[in-house]
Amino acid sequence: MKDITVVLLDYPDDKTLQAAVHSLKKIRHRVKTMGIVHRPNVSIPPLKEFEKRIWTTTIQDHDPGTTLNETFKKIQSTYVLVLKDREFLSPTLDPSTLHLTHDQSVMTHARNVRNIRIREPFFIKTETMKNKRFYALHHLPFREALLPFWLHTIDEKLVFAREDTCVETPTKGSSKDQLEKVHLLQKLNADVPVPQSPTLSVLIPCFNMDAYVGKAISSVFFQHTEPDQLFVIDDGSDDQSLAEIEKWHGISGMEVISKENEGKARALNRALAHVKTDFIMELDADDWLDPDALSTIKRNLQHLPENVSLLYGNFRRWKQRDGGDILYKTIAKGRPVRTRQQLLAYHFPLGPRIYRTKDLKAAGGFPVVSFADGRLYEDVSILLELITDTRFSYQNFTVYNIREHAKSITKQHQDKWQAFKKHLGDRPSFH
Repeated sequence: MKDITVVLLDYPDDKTLQAAVHSLKKIRHRVKTMGIVHRPNVSIPPLKEFEKRIWTTTIQDHDPGTTLNETFKKIQSTYVLVLKDREFLSPTLDPSTLHLTHDQSVMTHARNVRNIRIREPFFIKTETMKNKRFYALHHLPFREALLPFWLHTIDEKLVFAREDTCVETPTKGSSKDQLEKVHLLQKLNADVPVPQSPTLSVLIPCFNMDAYVGKAISSVFFQHTEPDQLFVIDDGSDDQSLAEIEKWHGISGMEVISKENEGKARALNRALAHVKTDFIMELDADDWLDPDALSTIKRNLQHLPENVSLLYGNFRRWKQRDGGDILYKTIAKGRPVRTRQQLLAYHFPLGPRIYRTKDLKAAGGFPVVSFADGRLYEDVSILLELITDTRFSYQNFTVYNIREHAKSITKQHQDKWQAFKKHLGDRPSFH
C-alpha cells in the first residue's frame, strides 16, 4: 500500500539529494509521491528511481515553513516522511516499523552533534501536519529551528520517540555555528526548575524592525515560563512592524502600545508606567531570547541583595546573512562594573539588562537627555543614574542573543559614542 509522501527539504547539492533518494529504495513500495522542496539556486538532477512520482517546489521568500504549510495542503497520503539538508534513511531501518498507532501522531529520531542530542520529527501523520502549521522563518531564531520548534507544539503523549538509528547524516565535522545552534535548541525541551517569584516583565521597544520583531516576540512565548507582563511598544514605525506585532496581540497577556516616534527612552517610559512586576527586562526588537532565559533570570533574581538595582550577564552574538540565515560569532562575556568610569569603558553594551522596578521608577524612568533628543544611549544614561546610589550584579549566564545587521541602531550610530561621552563630561552631575 502506497501510504507515504516523502518530502526532501532544502538539500544543498545533487550528491546529497541523490543519496537521500537512493536510501528510500527500501520503502519504495509504500511511497505514493516524493516532493523536493528546494532553494531557487539548487538544480534538481534526474532521479530515475522515483521519476514518475516526483514533484518539486521552490522555497518562497527564503521561508521553508510557509512553503511547507502550502505544500501539505495538497498531500493525500496517510503519512509524511521528512528528510532534510543531507539526511538519508539508515540502512538498518526496518520499513515495517514505519507505523503510528491511533494514539500516536509523530515519530522522532535522535540527532547527535558531538555530545548534544536533539529530537526531530521525521515520520508524521498527514492530518497532524495539516492541523499544526510550521512557523514562518521570521518567527524562528534560525532556519535549523524549523522542525524542533514545530515538535515543541505537539503534545508529548502523541510522540513516539525512537531510540534506534533511523536517519543518518554523512560524517562531517561540526562548525562552531552548528554547535551553538544545537546547544540553543537543546534548551527547548530541557527540564529546568521555574521559580514563581520574583515577578518579571519583558519590554520590547520597536522602531522599523518588521523583519525581526516577530522573532523577538516568539522567543518570549517559547519560554519554560511566561513573563508576568509583556509589553511591545511600536515607536511610530513606518514599515510593517506594527502589523507584525498585531499578529500576536491578545496572546498570553501581551500588551501592545502604539505611539508616535519619539525615541527609545520615551517608548520604554510609556510602558514603564503600566509595569506592576518586581523586575523589568529589556529585549530589543532585533534580538531574541534562549528558551530558558526567563527561568534562568528568575533564579538569579531570587537571592539578589536589596541594594542591587541591575542584574546582567553575557551576550551571544550572531551576524545576519542574506536569505534569512545567521552565523554565530562569539559569546561576549560580561564583567563586574562598580563605577561610572568602568561603565563608560565597558567594551560593549552592558546586558542583558534586568532592572529592579522600584529603583528604575525612583530614578524617573529612562532619562530623555538633550543629546540626540534622547534617542540614543538611553541604557548608558539610566545606568549612570543608578550606579550612583545602588550596585550592579554581574552573573555568568548566557540567554540573550544579539543580531548584528545593517539597520541596527548601534551599527548606524557607532560614530556618535565619543560625542556622547563628551556630552556626559560636560554635565556636572556625571563627573
